[in-house]
Amino acid sequence: MRGIISSNIIAAGYDKDKKILKITFKNGSSYEYSGVPEIMYNGMFTADSAGKFVRENIVGGKYKFKKL
Repeated sequence: MRGIISSNIIAAGYDKDKKILKITFKNGSSYEYSGVPEIMYNGMFTADSAGKFVRENIVGGKYKFKKL
């Protein structure tokens, strides 16, 4: 897991082999998203707003997910 500067996200981690993205939010919840390309993980750290990037590109049914 890698810390991230965001108003909504604490940290994110990525398993390159399994293409699984794990995100821990500031409200204490954590989710795993499957089938996520590595470019999406990297995009979180280069975006002007990590939370907005995640909202627009990862959450909302774009990838299968489970709450941890």
